[in-house]
Amino acid sequence: MASVGLGVALGAAATIGARRVLRDADQRERLRRQVRIWKLTARRGSHFAVVKVRGVGRDEARRAELEEQFAIRTAEDVAAELGNMKGAIMKLGQMVSFIAEGLPPEARAALATLQQDVPPMAPSLAESVVREQLGDDPERLFLDWSPVPVAAASIGQVHRAVLHDGREVAVKVQYPGVGSAIKHDLDNAELLYGMFSAVALKGLDVKALVDELRARMYDELDYTLEAGCQTEFWERYRDHPFIRIPKVVPELSSEKVLTTEWVDGIGWNEFEQEATPQQRQRAAEVVFRFAQGSVHEHRVFNGDPHPGNYRFHDDGSVTFFDFGPVKRWSADEFEQLIPILDLVMDQQVPEMVVAMEEVGFIRRDHGLDAPHVFACVSAPYRAYMVDEFTFTPEYTTEALQNVMDLQGPYADVIRNINMPPSFVILDRVVWGVSALLGRLEARNRWRGILDEYRHGGAPATELGELELAWKRDRGFR
Repeated sequence: MASVGLGVALGAAATIGARRVLRDADQRERLRRQVRIWKLTARRGSHFAVVKVRGVGRDEARRAELEEQFAIRTAEDVAAELGNMKGAIMKLGQMVSFIAEGLPPEARAALATLQQDVPPMAPSLAESVVREQLGDDPERLFLDWSPVPVAAASIGQVHRAVLHDGREVAVKVQYPGVGSAIKHDLDNAELLYGMFSAVALKGLDVKALVDELRARMYDELDYTLEAGCQTEFWERYRDHPFIRIPKVVPELSSEKVLTTEWVDGIGWNEFEQEATPQQRQRAAEVVFRFAQGSVHEHRVFNGDPHPGNYRFHDDGSVTFFDFGPVKRWSADEFEQLIPILDLVMDQQVPEMVVAMEEVGFIRRDHGLDAPHVFACVSAPYRAYMVDEFTFTPEYTTEALQNVMDLQGPYADVIRNINMPPSFVILDRVVWGVSALLGRLEARNRWRGILDEYRHGGAPATELGELELAWKRDRGFR
């Protein structure tokens, strides 16, 4: 009894200590905001005074010089850059980049050309989008606005800014005209089917793949939908011990402008090069838990396990970005698909093949031996058939080749597989996360972690214990 009492006391002390740390951190952040407001207000005042004395000529000359540094300065430039299907093909190429590890070199090179981002647009063009969408100039809407983007992507770019209350924010601005250009391309479905068959997995129904990705891309063009999805994820993971989601600023967001809190942190490339083995293992588990928790507990995922969508922090937490291509599964869709995964991981071979036939995953008249089918389709799930497993780039490549090589030992299985459309994004999550874990050479009790989310199993790791405590505190369990 004494030990129980001591445990309760220590737990209470830890809770009080954690709350004190959070309170102190909040106070420090409020002070930083106030100092930021003072500095920026003083700087703006001195700038306007200088302009008044010197005139606008020199200021406008510097601005014109800056404008000339950008390839995209008008909506027509956007149209030219994204003309002839490039916009849609580029987005689709990015969305299926997870298959690159298993492609031959020439196909990998072709796919790489589809993943290139559009050049950033000139400051005046970005400002015109903000003005049209939010009703005023960025210099008035924000206490401070950086005209040069900090990042450029396929349909928009990100600017750093400061709100009038001192909060730092990221403002994503969509290229003018990109939405209508890509929507026009997406409507030309037959052409997309033909063009994409060259780089799609040979065992996939290209039509199903393209249709599913088209649906996600239509959603991604509307930042209002992305803001809603991101807010949903933020609410879901609020105060989580190691998963962070940037908070949306709804009053400064619209269909083509998305404003969220600014997040500092280390990007993927720097993290991959400089992180310690312990940091890599923890980060890999956080990425895996975010993916699996979202899918299995909430039947939703942001659908883009891309290295550019993460920021890593000194405390071991990870921030996740990009909630445009969100996929939601209905109860019926989910209950059709997930039991097959359980059968794979439990190595119930005949039952797995029967279940695949029932949902149309494989043709009923395939005439193949069940163990042969299992050897092919189980390749991506070997990590969950043992107590511990180490992901490697070689494992990802080998597993992908199992389902792609029409000249290999499983060519007959591949020709008989027809992946259901609902499985496309889920498969993308599996392959994409596996590729990332391989790059980190992550070793863990992946089956036990997955069991936490699939069947409410006991925590398999220290992070599982932390997450369970967080869930209980929020009344989840």
